[in-house]
Amino acid sequence: MTELATETTTRIDPKLLEILVCPLTKTTLEYDAARQELVSRAARLAYPIRDGIPIMLPEEARPLEG
Repeated sequence: MTELATETTTRIDPKLLEILVCPLTKTTLEYDAARQELVSRAARLAYPIRDGIPIMLPEEARPLEG
């Protein structure tokens, strides 16, 4: 299996998404499957998902544009 195929088939467990919140704002997160990120609209940050594991550290998050 190629790296691209692995990346596109990675999913986050819906039950995990229900309990995860932004560590800064404590608000719910949106799953962006295309970018493999969990998005906090309130904090305007996108937390990466690496190898199926959400990295919930603000210093690892990408600022949202706009």
